[in-house]
Amino acid sequence: MQGFDTPAPSPAEGGTDGFLDLPARSGKPRTHGLTHVIDKGLNLRDIEGLFDTAGEYVDVVKLGWGTSYVTRNLEKKIALYRSFGTPVVCGGTLFEAVIARDKVDEYRRWLADNRFSHVEISDGAIELPRERKLELIASFADDFVVLSEVGSKDAEVVYAPYQWVEWMQEELAAGAWKVITESRETGTAGIFRPTGEMRTGLIDEIAHEIDVADIIFEAPTKASQAWFVRRFGPNVNLGNIPPEEVIPLETLRLGLRADTLKEVLLSGDPAATLAD
Repeated sequence: MQGFDTPAPSPAEGGTDGFLDLPARSGKPRTHGLTHVIDKGLNLRDIEGLFDTAGEYVDVVKLGWGTSYVTRNLEKKIALYRSFGTPVVCGGTLFEAVIARDKVDEYRRWLADNRFSHVEISDGAIELPRERKLELIASFADDFVVLSEVGSKDAEVVYAPYQWVEWMQEELAAGAWKVITESRETGTAGIFRPTGEMRTGLIDEIAHEIDVADIIFEAPTKASQAWFVRRFGPNVNLGNIPPEEVIPLETLRLGLRADTLKEVLLSGDPAATLAD
């Protein structure tokens, strides 16, 4: 199946109907301002619909958890995403199942056979020694673009900020392209409290030590997305975004929603705010 023809520029990209004179966001492929979307089982028509209306805003697609392993016609899904110039990565839970089953070599071959360009390496649900995780990041980085994830999927596990910073720095140094901060798709673990409240102090301490451009913050809720845009600007990398929230997130980035209008459009210099 082939992707749609390239659409006319949107107002945000300087199209002819851009009467608001919004500053342009950079086009794909972006290095920051990433929207990392979770696919929990989209069919081919769903994917075509997503890219027909919002494809210019989708930077990376994660096939959630282990869904890729049980999806029929997986090769067609990957080919369709590739036709839209969008990389696909399997969820970290599949990687953790691979580790638990001691099937790393088999997984690498499976990824290569299915022409995955990216891989996620995480340890949110299993015990994985730090040195082993760093070795795996370095090894996979020889053949794939690595996204590593820090944080536990267990809502009761709380790490000190210095541990988050140290681990994220180590994983970037080992070869990760971006490091993802765990939140689960529910926003109830990792950088979130079990109640759904964000650990804003933790996030600020992480951002004080690590370049925000190197981080993908999982932000599955509108409230968290708006907070990140207000705190770090429209070019913050956000992950675990449901497909139906891609366009709403872009309006947050552009100040076209009340939650961020003042910070983005009325800040005095929105062009500087949105520039790469």
